Amino acid sequence: MAADARVHRFGRTERVLHRAFAGCFLAMLATGLVLYLPFLAQIVSARPQVKAVHLVAAVGWVATMLLVPLLGDRRALRAARRQLERFDEDDLAWLRARGTDRRIPQGRFNAGQKVHAVAQAALTVLFLVSGTLLWLGERHTQLRLGGTIALHDVSMLVGGLFVAGHVFMAFAPETRAAREGMRHGTVPRSYARAHHAKWAATAVDPPVPPARPAAPRLAAAALVAVLALTGAALLVRDTLGPSARRPPSAAAAASASRPAGTSAGSGTGTAAARSPR
Repeated sequence: MAADARVHRFGRTERVLHRAFAGCFLAMLATGLVLYLPFLAQIVSARPQVKAVHLVAAVGWVATMLLVPLLGDRRALRAARRQLERFDEDDLAWLRARGTDRRIPQGRFNAGQKVHAVAQAALTVLFLVSGTLLWLGERHTQLRLGGTIALHDVSMLVGGLFVAGHVFMAFAPETRAAREGMRHGTVPRSYARAHHAKWAATAVDPPVPPARPAAPRLAAAALVAVLALTGAALLVRDTLGPSARRPPSAAAAASASRPAGTSAGSGTGTAAARSPR
């Protein structure tokens, strides 16, 4: 077969999930950095608006993880999940060699991509838990748990580093052909043989597209969409509305300014001084 022949790697559902997930994550990362870094906060002085975008992106992020499986090819997503979760001896050898030994055969996902996916899944849980606690802590001082801001910030920085490495590899000369898989669904067979030899040997033509989702899945997707839009609207109103500009009560102000270590929910010095995100 010709060296420039194409081989199917990703279906439409996988590509849509990747793009939507990445778009929401980058929006949260950009706005989170503005909220986190003082020099960026000075450049972009509209903190309430940035915070509103951050929260809306978070809602879109969660909605994406629910809507795409409901409306798309769940069989393809399950297959991708199984492949990402399983590490064999070749994967461990690839990690020990730090990806430098191209003689070690890899499947549809190499070991580095598997590590990235597992790490992002774990970080997703940390983002959701810490972000929810931060939002609740702004409304109820009893829910201001020490270390929540630090957990959210560290998760953001670690996730950003993983994404930076992922983007670097996507544009590196030897592996940039992988981007074609996310853009068009196919990659050159020569690339597949060089970087994913085990998968290239068994790669098949694109599967038959799944049937249209049944009525219950469509109804569930509609409900998720309505809840997501409603939640986003309420968060924007809560962040930008008159109540957000109302001065804090004396008790809330005293709690926010309490030195670190005086209570379980007071946080740390700089974290208590900085408004939770």
